[in-house]
Amino acid sequence: MRGYSKFAVFAILAGLALVGRTQAGLIPTNVSITPDGGNFRWTYAVVVTTDVKVNPGDYFTIYDFGGLVPGSIIAPSKDWAVSTPLLGPTPAGTAPADDPTIPNIAFTYHGAAPINGQQGLGNFSAISTFGDAVSSDFTSISHRQVDGRSEANITSTNVPVPGDVQQTPEPATLAMFSFGLPMLGILRYLRLRRRK
Repeated sequence: MRGYSKFAVFAILAGLALVGRTQAGLIPTNVSITPDGGNFRWTYAVVVTTDVKVNPGDYFTIYDFGGLVPGSIIAPSKDWAVSTPLLGPTPAGTAPADDPTIPNIAFTYHGAAPINGQQGLGNFSAISTFGDAVSSDFTSISHRQVDGRSEANITSTNVPVPGDVQQTPEPATLAMFSFGLPMLGILRYLRLRRRK
């Protein structure tokens, strides 16, 4: 049984390595949804992490923001430009899910001086006709303070969807499920084999 234990530990560690996501750069730390007229205001509190800085031209993208009300996007200062492309912008080295029929929201920094982490960048918000949430992707490009190299990041956040859309599991959940199901099959096989 000892050989099976080593195999199980190795398999679990390998599975965790597959489902990990980067947590550096710009991160949405909180998403709040509040009623706004007959719609809903989605507010994203975004921070820049330690040892990272935001240079002019750096940006972050919230993917597939359903039900976007035109003209409703607010940035915490005039140093942030807003765009709503159907695809991207996406930093190299990241692979977010991006539906070309649903707009993304991209905020690009155009301030005069870099913003050094760790600190909050403020609240970024937009109004949607939808109040129900689904997990989506959030990417960013920033720069390391130590050597100025660019750094791409991808993480999860919530976005609005119509109330009748069912939540689809995020890729990390699917990876864990696809890893765990065969492990359960192996354990069941070993138990049945021992009984015989």
